[in-house]
Amino acid sequence: MFSCVKPYENQNYSALKRACLRRKVLFEDPNFPATDDSLYYKGSPGPTVRWKRPKVIPDWKEQEWDPEKPNAYAGIFHFHFWRFGEWVDVVIDDRLPTVNNQLIYCHSSSRNEFWCALVEKAYAKLAGCYQALDGGNTADALVDFTGGVSEPIDLTEGDFANDEAKRNQLFERVLKVHSRGGLISASIKAVTAADMEARLACGLVKGHAYAITDVRKVRLGHGLLAFFKSEKLDMIRLRNPWGEREWNGPWSDTSEEWQKVSKSEREKLGVTVQDDGEFWMTFEDLCRYFTDIIKCRLINTSYLSIHKTWEEARLRGAWTRHEDPLQNRSGGCINHKDSFFQNPQYIFDVKKPEDEVLISIQQRPKQSTRRDGKGENLAIGFDIYKVEENRQYRMHSLQHRAASSIYINSRSVFLRTEQPEGRYVIIPTTFEPGHTGEFLLRVFTDVPSNCRELRLDEPPRTCWSSLCGYPQQVTQVHVLGAAGLKDSPTGANSYVIIKCEGDKVRSAVQKGTSTPEYDVKGVFYRKKPSQPITVQIWNHRVLKDEFLGQVHLKANADDLQALHTLHLRDRNSRQPSDLPGTVAVRVLSSASLTAV
Repeated sequence: MFSCVKPYENQNYSALKRACLRRKVLFEDPNFPATDDSLYYKGSPGPTVRWKRPKVIPDWKEQEWDPEKPNAYAGIFHFHFWRFGEWVDVVIDDRLPTVNNQLIYCHSSSRNEFWCALVEKAYAKLAGCYQALDGGNTADALVDFTGGVSEPIDLTEGDFANDEAKRNQLFERVLKVHSRGGLISASIKAVTAADMEARLACGLVKGHAYAITDVRKVRLGHGLLAFFKSEKLDMIRLRNPWGEREWNGPWSDTSEEWQKVSKSEREKLGVTVQDDGEFWMTFEDLCRYFTDIIKCRLINTSYLSIHKTWEEARLRGAWTRHEDPLQNRSGGCINHKDSFFQNPQYIFDVKKPEDEVLISIQQRPKQSTRRDGKGENLAIGFDIYKVEENRQYRMHSLQHRAASSIYINSRSVFLRTEQPEGRYVIIPTTFEPGHTGEFLLRVFTDVPSNCRELRLDEPPRTCWSSLCGYPQQVTQVHVLGAAGLKDSPTGANSYVIIKCEGDKVRSAVQKGTSTPEYDVKGVFYRKKPSQPITVQIWNHRVLKDEFLGQVHLKANADDLQALHTLHLRDRNSRQPSDLPGTVAVRVLSSASLTAV
C-alpha cells in the first residue's frame, strides 16, 4: 500500500530522526512551528495555548517509547496520508497544544494515550493549521486516510426510509463495503449554525460524523426456534465521536427489544449498557433519523485477492484559460453551452454487456494559512456521454448524456453508475467558466477501460496529407434499429456494420428479434465525400454469418433530412433488389471537422 511514499515538504523522517539522535535534541518542526499560525488561519487566538510534549508515546513499531532506551526517543513522528493521487509521509514533532494542561483538540479518554492527537497534528499540518480541520468534509477525510473512494448518499433525497426495496439494496452495499474493510459514516445534516451539535429527543446529535463500526443481519428468537425460523433484522452499530450520548430509541443499550435476541447472539454482538457512545439501531431507523451516509471503498486492484478486483485508470488534468476557444480548457458546466466543450475530455470503453463504473474527480487540495486565508474549493462535477464506437477526437456537440454527478464545492466528487457496452466521454468541469485548477480523475471498471485524454479536435495534418489526402467532411451515422428482417423460428440474431473508407463500426448482437434496436453510432472523417457509406445487417450464426441486406448513404453535407428509413437491398452492384426489412438511420454531415 505504501510502496511509493513521497516525503511531504521534502522532510525525510529517517534522516531527521538520525540528526536529532546524533545531536541529542528533541525534534522541533520548522515547517509547522508551535505558534498561533499553526492553530488558526484567521481570527484572534483564544486562551493562552501552551505546547507540551507527551510523556507516553504510541507503542507502534520503531516509533514506540522504550523505557530501557530513553535516549533513542527524538520527539519526532511521521504519518502517511493519501494526497492528490499519491501517498505522502508527513513529519511532525511531538509538541501538542494545551490549555490548563489539557489537550484542546482531539484526545483519548485515557490520559496516557496520545496517538490520535499526534495523527491530528500531522493532518492539521497537511491542511495548513488546526482551524482548517474545523467543520471539514468527512468524505474527503476518509479518502485522505485510506486512499479509497468516497461515495456520499443522501438518505432523505433517496427516500430510503420509506422505499423498502431501495433500502434493502443499500444495506447489502453497506454490508459489502464493511466486510471488505471499508470505512462508513452517518450524519444528520445541521442546516444552521444553531443546529450544529444540537441533541435530538432520540439522543442523536446533529452535525456529528458517527462511525459505523459494525453491520450485521441479527438473528431473532431463542434456541432452535431462532435457528429454524431464521428471521433476521438488518442492524447497524454506530459510535458518537464524543464517546458518549447515545441513541435512546428501539434497540438502544437498555431497550426491551434485546429480549428478542438470545444471550449468545447478544454476546456475539458485544451489546453493553455503558454510555460509551456506541449503540445499535435498525437500518430502517438509521435511514429515518440520519440524513447522509458516506461509504469509503478500499479499492482492490490486486489480482491475488479473492474479492472483486478493479481496473483503475488514474489521470491528472487541469482547467486552464486561453483566448483561443480550441485551446481553452475552462468552459464551465453544461449551463454554458457555448463554452462547455472547451473543457478537458476523457474517453473510456465499457467492454462487457453491462458494467459497474466508479468515477471520482478530486481537485488539488488547498491549504488554509494565516498568509493566504482559507483554502476554498471550486464547485466541480462531471458529465458522461455515450459517443460513437470509433471516436478518437474531442466532442463538439451534444450526444446522449449517460450519467452526471452532482456539482458541489467539495474536494472530491464521486459517481457510481452501470452502463451498457460502448464508448463514453467524461467531461469534468468547474461550475462557472474561467475558473482554473488541477484535478485528478480516477475511473474504476471490471476490465481495462483504455481511459485516456482526448487532446486533438480533428485529424492532425502530416507530411503525408498532401499525398494521401486530408478529410473534407465529417459524418456521424447513428443506426437506430431495423424492422421486418428475414425471420427464423426463433427470430434473427442480428448485428449491424457501418463501413466508410476502410473504417468500420460493429454493433452488439441483438438476439431473437426481427425488430432489433441497435443504437450504435460511428463518426467518419471522409477524404472522399462522394463515396457512399455502407450500412450492412448480418444474422449471427454458429458456422457462418448470414447477410440480411444493406443500404448506401450519400450523407451529403447539404442533406437537410437527418432521419432516413431505408429498404434493405442485396449486394448486386448492377441491379440491387429489395430484401425483407428496413433500417432506420440518422445522419449528420458537415464540412467543418469540429461540428460533431
